[in-house]
Amino acid sequence: GLAKAVQLAMNPRHIKYMTRLRDKLIKGVLENIPDVKLNGPTGNKRLCNNANFSFKYVEGEAIGSYLDGYGICSSTGSACSSRSLEPSHVLKAIGLSDQEAHGSLRLTLSRFTKEAEIDFVLEKLPVIVKKLRKISPLVKNV
Repeated sequence: GLAKAVQLAMNPRHIKYMTRLRDKLIKGVLENIPDVKLNGPTGNKRLCNNANFSFKYVEGEAIGSYLDGYGICSSTGSACSSRSLEPSHVLKAIGLSDQEAHGSLRLTLSRFTKEAEIDFVLEKLPVIVKKLRKISPLVKNV
């Protein structure tokens, strides 16, 4: 059973599809939201279904709460520390400060993710971040 599951998961068509959507998501976030950075590598060195961003001046938890209100699932930190209030040791190991780690948000795709869902995230996320930055005590003349 495990061998068949791995075989299905490694379908080149699914990987290509998820990679295209992931890259669209990454490009859209980086182009449309100021003071955000992608955590981790780009291109072939990144998992095909994962995007992790750090947003300056806001907490990832707050962004995730707003996204949840729109039915968009997300996580904060890294997968290795999703149940902890401490900054992710993985994000710290790649050089993020505590503040950057706390401002991180992870979005994960699957072969069932639709392009319209990526478009919806790209529509809502900039509005949410802008709204949170307006009320953030971390913002300095932004």
